[in-house]
Amino acid sequence: MKTSDWIEPYWLPFTANKAFRAAPRIIERADGHYYFTDDGHKLLDAFSGLWCSNLGHNHPKIVEAIQQQAAKIDYSPSFNFGHPKVFDLAHLIADQFPGNLDHVFFVNSGSEAADTALKLAIAYQRIRGEGARTRLIGRARGYHGVGFGGVSVGGMVNNRKYFGSLLPGTDHLSFPYDPDAHGFTHGQPSIDVEPYMRELEAMIFLHDASTIAAVIVEPFAGSGGVYIPPAGYLNRLREITRAHGILLIVDEVITAFGRLGAENASTLYGVEPDIVTLAKGINNGAVPMGAAVVQREIFDTFMEASKDGVEFFHGFTYSGHPLAAAAGIATQDVLKTEGVYDHANAIIPYFEEAVHSLKGEPHVSDIRNIGLACGITIAHREQAGDRATDVFKAAYTNGVYVRNNGDDLAIAPILTFSRSDIDLTVETIRDALKSVS
Repeated sequence: MKTSDWIEPYWLPFTANKAFRAAPRIIERADGHYYFTDDGHKLLDAFSGLWCSNLGHNHPKIVEAIQQQAAKIDYSPSFNFGHPKVFDLAHLIADQFPGNLDHVFFVNSGSEAADTALKLAIAYQRIRGEGARTRLIGRARGYHGVGFGGVSVGGMVNNRKYFGSLLPGTDHLSFPYDPDAHGFTHGQPSIDVEPYMRELEAMIFLHDASTIAAVIVEPFAGSGGVYIPPAGYLNRLREITRAHGILLIVDEVITAFGRLGAENASTLYGVEPDIVTLAKGINNGAVPMGAAVVQREIFDTFMEASKDGVEFFHGFTYSGHPLAAAAGIATQDVLKTEGVYDHANAIIPYFEEAVHSLKGEPHVSDIRNIGLACGITIAHREQAGDRATDVFKAAYTNGVYVRNNGDDLAIAPILTFSRSDIDLTVETIRDALKSVS
């Protein structure tokens, strides 16, 4: 069968399919820090899969855990039944989060985690007698998956503009970043957060707190281009939402499990949200899995509202899937026993200096980094993303995988990268920038 016929039935997600069909990139296998394509191309994975393969690929402990679980229980119904590993993983996850964030609702992706969190927030407000609290507030550049709820509170234009009015009653905070004033930021910008907090307070004044269920934000805008709020931003959001009875949902699909050199951003920044959404690094992307970690008070409110029967009419066929849970337990074990967080923290300063060495290279208009994540804005020629796409392709040709979204090139190293891996990544991008017109 010709390659063109073989690939034809598959509609690739978030992909320019016509361009892909003209020059397909087929990953055949992976090992450690590398992908290998069907045409023999060796590709350093400098984007951790899609922000998810934090430990690299085919880690032997994770592979073994999945194989053993498949031989024991391949699938267990998620409604009215549990299996041992899903309870074990719930403990491992809950123990990592601050305060009373101690109940875990498993799903299969970050998109499902976001929609689950939004439904929990609205239902919780209704159960406790505040049914008028249905409004949801997100943020410009925010990404909370591709469900209708996540797209509604998300702030990425192309994800929204094709799909009608989406959920009614959503608002969006502006993103606290001014490239002219805050460009080439190292870590969290040291800028005044209060103008952005006054914006939230104005929304509360306009709609009244009694109509607002929740605010949802990422610790930094990952899929939106690695844009980073100022220091103290999450802390002040927590103060204001709590004062007005509004739930704070923090989307840690990208930031949890080591991307910032810590178990999660909530603990790192000293913030206790009401709900945290997870996915990706929860089990190294080995089997689809996500979760919403929920405050005990929210869980207890649902339990106490119903004397019997289903307390929360929500869930998925594959929630807490046995293979995903086994992979999750193995992943959490590796993170704790193999010094991954310590290594990530040690390499972050080197990564920061390396990526900022690209300042002054052709077409670079901004560089931002936080932890092991970096966004590089590349000036376009005629339309958004044209030159950044060329840089992505040039890096690929020269053996390094990074990702571009519009004009923003994103780097997300595997947490166990060495200095030489970072050097190879940065120098390949440098050469790619010089090679494009």
